[in-house]
Amino acid sequence: MKMNITKKIGGGLALLGLCSIAWGATPLVDVDWVKTNSCNADVRVLDIRNPIDGGSKTDYMRAHIPCAVHTDYLKGGWRVEVDKIPGQLPPVDKLEKLIGDLGVDNKTHVVIYHAGKNALDLGSATRVYWTFKLLGHDNVSILDGGLAAYTADKKNTLEKGNNSPDPKTFKAALNEALLATKADVQQASGNGVTLIDNRPTHQYRGINRHPKSKRSGTIPQAQNLPESWLTVNGGGKFRDVETLKKLYQVANVPTEGDAINFCNTGHWASLGWFVGSELMCNKKSRLYDGSMVEWSADESLPMTEEIKL
Repeated sequence: MKMNITKKIGGGLALLGLCSIAWGATPLVDVDWVKTNSCNADVRVLDIRNPIDGGSKTDYMRAHIPCAVHTDYLKGGWRVEVDKIPGQLPPVDKLEKLIGDLGVDNKTHVVIYHAGKNALDLGSATRVYWTFKLLGHDNVSILDGGLAAYTADKKNTLEKGNNSPDPKTFKAALNEALLATKADVQQASGNGVTLIDNRPTHQYRGINRHPKSKRSGTIPQAQNLPESWLTVNGGGKFRDVETLKKLYQVANVPTEGDAINFCNTGHWASLGWFVGSELMCNKKSRLYDGSMVEWSADESLPMTEEIKL
């Protein structure tokens, strides 16, 4: 069985190693894999371009990977505002319908691709990936480098127009082990849990803050591992595992043990979670969905502001 899976995922193993195979589809697939499999009946390729990368449904209609279906990461229903906190998970039944309407059922291998411009838009892909994992769907992958990697070779075929798949039934089996709550973060230090702040250093140190955050700084004892460190030159492609290990060491972040990734609204943190869980193979990684916008709004909770302006 392992031999068949290894043959199928091909070049992705050079980056990933074998740790992820037991957990479902390989987290990353490469361009060659997508060229071979994008139109397979058991595969659904999702184009998630959205305003974060300057993209839209119009851009998808002009050119996309063959057989891909468009779903806007920002406007398509993947994240909602809950109690004035932006970017939160929608109700499970809403996500089930969203996913089913994309022609995805519980047997479908979902492959997500972003524009491939930078770490910020890669976060769109990792957040959607994490959502599938949270819903219990392990058969999901990201095209490493996104559309930019695919179009780097001008010979690769692109398709125009819209693909509207027949709806399918998708049923979630929630894996709450991937989600951290505000209460979990409060108890983290006493439970030996590493808090990883994936925001830019200027936000971590308190120089600037997200427009929706009520206070500057970070959660006490959190270590800073900026999302832009995790991709090649801050672009849309992940660094190799050996380089990531070096960066974890520089940031004083362990690669093993209980960890909670956070940012402002759970977007950048999903990139950090993906690297920790899916590339570094730390299956004790969780994502704090509410992140700093939720935390900073509660005046009873402590914060560390290294630089006060």
